[in-house]
Amino acid sequence: MRQPEYADWGLTPYAEAYERQKALFDAAVERKTDRKPARNTLIFCEHPHVITIGKHGSNANLLLPEEILKEKQIPLFHVDRGGDVTYHGPGQLVGYPILDLESFRIGLKEYIYRIEAAVIDLLAEYNIKGERLAGAAGVWINAGRAGEARKICAVGVKSSRYVTMHGFALNVFTDLEYFNLINPCGFKDKGVTSMEQELAREVAMGEVKGRLLACFVRRVAEG
Repeated sequence: MRQPEYADWGLTPYAEAYERQKALFDAAVERKTDRKPARNTLIFCEHPHVITIGKHGSNANLLLPEEILKEKQIPLFHVDRGGDVTYHGPGQLVGYPILDLESFRIGLKEYIYRIEAAVIDLLAEYNIKGERLAGAAGVWINAGRAGEARKICAVGVKSSRYVTMHGFALNVFTDLEYFNLINPCGFKDKGVTSMEQELAREVAMGEVKGRLLACFVRRVAEG
């Protein structure tokens, strides 16, 4: 099944979402191992406050000790995606595409490029100019301006047998104060932003989901 099935998990704790997407990922890998078509799935959700660190990340990019994070009831997870440390929370649209890239005839680098393209397309619909930043996955605002670059969407994925998991996190109306707990994605000299902050108005999550789903299908699934 090439076209991804879509699921909206709403507000789901990170640990639960990880186990659910891991089950889908493992099933897709198993089907490929058995030379059967893998099931392609795109999941949208939000998470309660949580910090995650990728497999190449560093605890040095936590700006508070883990004990203090626990006191603030902010869980910390070390996970098997690419990238460094990031924050997830309400108002942030998280996407978990579990896709067999071979069915789309693309590699991992092209896949990440297409995710970024889908987000850039979505932002353009709101008259926000999203950009890429050389050497840093994700989507940025004012990427080429020293001291003004700010990330609006993080991207971090895992792939096995060309099946993906993890994905992207777009700040829609996220409380950006929580990013002060970390060096986002390991950067000390770059900021973060959200659609709401860039537009200086409220943005409806349901509308963003619908528009981003269309952009994702067009850019990633249809190529």
